[in-house]
Amino acid sequence: MKAYLAASAIILATSPALAHVSLETSEAPVGSTYKAVFRVPHGCEGKPTNVVRVQIPEGVISVKPQPKPGWTLEKVRGAYGQSYDYYGTPTSEGVKEVIWSGGNLGDDEYDEFVLRGYLTPGLPVGQTLYFPVVQECPEGAAERWIEIPAEGQSSDDLELPAPGIKLLEKTSGH
Repeated sequence: MKAYLAASAIILATSPALAHVSLETSEAPVGSTYKAVFRVPHGCEGKPTNVVRVQIPEGVISVKPQPKPGWTLEKVRGAYGQSYDYYGTPTSEGVKEVIWSGGNLGDDEYDEFVLRGYLTPGLPVGQTLYFPVVQECPEGAAERWIEIPAEGQSSDDLELPAPGIKLLEKTSGH
């Protein structure tokens, strides 16, 4: 019985960590295309999610979101902090935020929101790149997955961590 209770306590203690928006693939090489699959496991405290907003971090360019049936797709464009070389073409502006709206993801349902983008070669290998996400629900309710760990912290230390990927060295042949 003690072992059962201990196992139950561990499951309960780790459950909140499983309830946040996360990325299906947790690492990717710089200088390559990355398919970001944002896993949204629930709505907002009993209310359905109607809007999912993803902020695109600096250094991720040529973003193309995947449309979702039943949702309206909006791409917010703007200037990048610098110009990037995208396969020989100078690129200084593009999608800075992707918004899926008008859908209905029940609090007891799960869905995925997908985009692809190019991870520029100058991104810092070995570090984590974060994509802040906001889930909006009726009556002004929202889940803001926007916290980025400070030096010496990990995402596990945060209540509402932004999903992130670890940046790896570019592999040969890409």
